Amino acid sequence: MSPAVIVIAAAIALVAILWYFAVHNDFVRLRNLIAESWQQVDVELQRRHDLVPNLVATVERAAAFERGTLEAVTTARNHARALATGPGRTSADLDGIATAENTLTTALSQLSALAEQYPDLGAIHNYGALQRELSDVEDRIAAARRLYNANVRALNTKIQSIPAAIVASLHHVSPEQYFEISTPDARAAVEVGQLFRAQPDR
Repeated sequence: MSPAVIVIAAAIALVAILWYFAVHNDFVRLRNLIAESWQQVDVELQRRHDLVPNLVATVERAAAFERGTLEAVTTARNHARALATGPGRTSADLDGIATAENTLTTALSQLSALAEQYPDLGAIHNYGALQRELSDVEDRIAAARRLYNANVRALNTKIQSIPAAIVASLHHVSPEQYFEISTPDARAAVEVGQLFRAQPDR
């Protein structure tokens, strides 16, 4: 075998090795980005969960609401919080968290709709502030979820791309699941920006 062939073969082998490590490192980087962006989603969900008891307590003091509505909000919040502090991001976990958050969103929208029947409630400064803060949290959850899903899309696309799929297969890199709404009804319920617009303080 001539020296030129050996040099060419060595160069090809070196390029292949460098490519292999580059692709592997890309998978590591994308996994870390997904984990980091999920932490941001989790932080915003926790903020939402922390706001709910204050909102319920304020409403409970201000108006004689149906007890069932307040209990539904509290139960939905406790269930969502328990799942959010669970293991993490398996398919079953994400499905459960999304369903629980949808249930909480529906319960909060029912609470908001019921609150509109009590004009005096809008005059309570704390209630208006909580509504505004909850609306801000909903916006941040949406933004964090978009970032998480974008990172998931980048990883899943790379896993399905040739020749990176070979490295993914060798290292058992599996696709991640998107964090999204699972049912049309829940998808509609999540749009709570208008439901939680603050009433002007009087």
